[in-house]
Amino acid sequence: MLLYTKIAPPKVPKRRSRAGCTFCKEKKKKCDERRPQCARCAEKELQCTYEAVKPRQRRKREPLQSGFVQDHGGARGPIYDQDEWREALVDEISESDCLSPMDAKLDAMSPMNFSTTSDNALSPIDRGSAIYEYGGTGDATRIRDVVRRSSNVSVVGHARSLQPDLAMIAPCPVASPTLEFVLPAFSEFSERSNRRALVDHFCNVLSHLIVFREESGNPFQQLVLPLSHRSSPIMNAVYALASAHLEYRGIETPEKSLYFHNRAIQGLARLIEQEGNVDKTELLAAIMLLVYYEVLVQRGRSSIVDGHLKGALTIMSSAQGESTPASLFLERAFRFYDVITALSLGSAPLSTAPAAGCLIPFPPMDAPAVSPLSNVDTLLGMATTLWPIMHRLSNLLSLKNDIERASRENQASKSAVLRMEFESTSQAIETALTQWEPCLPPNIAVQDGVLVGSSQEDIPEQQLLQSIQHNALAYRHSAFVYLYRTIYGYPARREVVQKHAHTALVHCVETVTHRGPMGALLWPLFVAACEAISTEDRSLAQSAFAGIDQRQGMTNIGQAWKIVQEVWKRLDQASEGSPEAQDIDLWRRVSAEMGVSIIFG
Repeated sequence: MLLYTKIAPPKVPKRRSRAGCTFCKEKKKKCDERRPQCARCAEKELQCTYEAVKPRQRRKREPLQSGFVQDHGGARGPIYDQDEWREALVDEISESDCLSPMDAKLDAMSPMNFSTTSDNALSPIDRGSAIYEYGGTGDATRIRDVVRRSSNVSVVGHARSLQPDLAMIAPCPVASPTLEFVLPAFSEFSERSNRRALVDHFCNVLSHLIVFREESGNPFQQLVLPLSHRSSPIMNAVYALASAHLEYRGIETPEKSLYFHNRAIQGLARLIEQEGNVDKTELLAAIMLLVYYEVLVQRGRSSIVDGHLKGALTIMSSAQGESTPASLFLERAFRFYDVITALSLGSAPLSTAPAAGCLIPFPPMDAPAVSPLSNVDTLLGMATTLWPIMHRLSNLLSLKNDIERASRENQASKSAVLRMEFESTSQAIETALTQWEPCLPPNIAVQDGVLVGSSQEDIPEQQLLQSIQHNALAYRHSAFVYLYRTIYGYPARREVVQKHAHTALVHCVETVTHRGPMGALLWPLFVAACEAISTEDRSLAQSAFAGIDQRQGMTNIGQAWKIVQEVWKRLDQASEGSPEAQDIDLWRRVSAEMGVSIIFG
């Protein structure tokens, strides 16, 4: 018989490593989580790799509250962010103190020149009521709910099963008042519910809107988002991009995008000051997200994009060592925006033109070797082989301006040399555009404008492939329009200009109709729409703009449509032979008068 019972002390819970490296997890050993190489991998001389940490699955006593509340017109009380604010508040700060691009010069706006000592930060807390509701017309038929998937979703998981355009009206998840959830998704990014909602929006909406393929995962989730765990500039850039997109869609957030943008710029400047002690991929990822912010969702002028691109290309040219999937993906993104920025602003591209055949489609990580999307690039679609031609085309306007400048300064020899280069290059580009066709997947051909398989069987992902093909063809025909109008100076009513403008608009409408990726459709749509004269072509342009704006929800789309409408208005008011009707830079003058500088990415 026991005379007493000894009460054992409570057992100290064993802390398991959740962020350990792949090797230690496989061996079920404790990892010290050192980076870039843990002690165990260093001892065994192994390559040390880390995966993104998945959120824990724990029960919560109280229902989860989302950072945003959906308002369908019924009575509902406000939901406030319950987390305590840990940042210092700064009063009476204007938007110009937060790197507003409206009044600043390009060089001063570059992150290379941004001061890290500035304490000017926009207060993320509004003075008014913190009610987050969906703004809009109140048309109930346009409201579609998007329900959060289970919280065990991986940040680098599979692509969202819902179409991205279904999330445009209600892009953030709404908690059920009757169900109890496990630990909220994305809790490893922030303890604040509204910031977790921003990461959710970036992963489940934004990242799907700017890529062409993601059959094995989204590249932004696979390659960029994991870098944010150790980089506050990347994390703040993600917050800024997601928050600005929500703000443009009429959804109020407790922390403004300008606040996050300011913090990201300051953090990036600190990284640059470290020079050789910083990961170049981390720098490129932060700059790339800031480029997307300026191009896609920033209100006002986008004049600092050029400064971001210069900094990124300088980093890429000085980078040494073996390339990683993340660095290759970011390099492809920068080269895309280098060309689009040159075409949009009339400047010369900063990078050198890639040789023909050197660009190959960049797939998502772990993409199957045999796939109907094997010839589709993540960012360029089926236009991978067209991009060297587009790069040379984007340089022609700058070369044309150099010729005019040399003629004004009576530099006859220089003008003659430049004119010879201009003529040979433009003729080569025209020939290359005439011969170019989209690179289709194996065993797939085009018959009467429709993709068909060699064995007449159904093609997997046919709707997606059809949309991507039309996107590439829209680029080709709009490139002809740009060449004939902006470079050669042909009148808008010339038959060859109207022929290619009409064909480009048809392909833009087909891209929208097939509901495929539209992240790169704005430039060909805008170029062709500005030359639309007939009622039919203007109706096509209006239909395409409505479709892309509904799906993408980006600021630059709305600004581009306003410019197109003003161009049409002035063309209708001008006589056929008037200077305004013949002005090849009419849309640029309209854009300058409106005070906007759009990058058509």
